[in-house]
Amino acid sequence: MTHAYSELYLSDAKSCLADMFDYIINDCKLESNWGASLFVTTGYAQKFETGNPAILSGMSGIELGKAVVKKAYNKKDAPDANFREDRSPEYWAGWALAEYQWFSGRRFKDIFERIPLSQIIDMYSVYHEMDISQFIDTMEKFYNDTILETKLKRIRENRGISQSELAKLSGVKLRSIQMYEQKVNDIDKAQGHTLYKISRVLGCNIEDLLENPMS
Repeated sequence: MTHAYSELYLSDAKSCLADMFDYIINDCKLESNWGASLFVTTGYAQKFETGNPAILSGMSGIELGKAVVKKAYNKKDAPDANFREDRSPEYWAGWALAEYQWFSGRRFKDIFERIPLSQIIDMYSVYHEMDISQFIDTMEKFYNDTILETKLKRIRENRGISQSELAKLSGVKLRSIQMYEQKVNDIDKAQGHTLYKISRVLGCNIEDLLENPMS
């Protein structure tokens, strides 16, 4: 399997992602899946997963977390980090996830669509004392066993938003959302302003909603 980047950066990458998720969830008080979404939509996930040394080794996890928060919310400052003697489940999730992403070479966006960060954090009690290979094997099973539903449905459910809530918040008719998720209507042929309104509510890019964005 082709790894995401050189193994020389892996130790730094694991520490960085561990501290980042610990910071944005426990210090910034962001819900875990929303924090993961911001990591992706701000563009830092793409830089991380492709082995950008300025991110993997040039920034601490706290600095990366602050960069994500500042860009997402257009702020000059971000909350200070609190020192914790014990490693939190969120820290472990970031540490383990970094190795899984390096091992698999998959995009964080694709991983989170199939396995929400909250689910990875919940794995802490079982896997944190096991060899990392067992976590990776389980993640691969989860990833490959996921039923390939529409991207719209996966993203909506990962955000914890119901169809009716999405309809109300976006202004798109509930029946339209249902038809897209059931593949009765082709979301790739939806009007641009419809996709824009849905993507704003879900905190994703329009391209993330398309089933065949390159067609």
